[in-house]
Amino acid sequence: MNHHEGGCLCGALRYQALGEPLRVTICHCRFCQRATGSAYMVEPIFRCDDFRLVKGAPTAYALKSAGSGKTVHVNFCSACGTKIYLGFERFPGFLGVYAGTFDEPDWFELRPDNAKQIFIDAARRDSILMPGIDAFCQHAMLNDGSPTKAFTVDQPRSVGTKGLR
Repeated sequence: MNHHEGGCLCGALRYQALGEPLRVTICHCRFCQRATGSAYMVEPIFRCDDFRLVKGAPTAYALKSAGSGKTVHVNFCSACGTKIYLGFERFPGFLGVYAGTFDEPDWFELRPDNAKQIFIDAARRDSILMPGIDAFCQHAMLNDGSPTKAFTVDQPRSVGTKGLR
């Protein structure tokens, strides 16, 4: 089975992701902005069974999501502080990896059939939406699991001011 490795800045934590991600979320929410220190987070999602730590043990920080009210577990290196992955009370059995921690952070593709852009309403005005990839003003689903309405753009486009949709 094909696997991809990654780890923290200091090397105390190392992991392997087995196979392709189930999907990739590009998240513009305030949590992801703060957690990454950037405009958004690229988060490939894996089954917990398809991810294994091969060196070290992360420290976990639990935070109740402002959106869903469910707990998110941020798993990070206690030595250097690098965030490695998220665990979700809302989605048990799955985890989201901080894509920048992969040794080759662009090994997986972003395609219309595997990716989505969420929380566009919280995005920086200068963020660029990817063409052909579903985008959602908030999350892609409500707490009860029902889907929300997506929109797409046909060419790269700045979020700009509200009213893009």
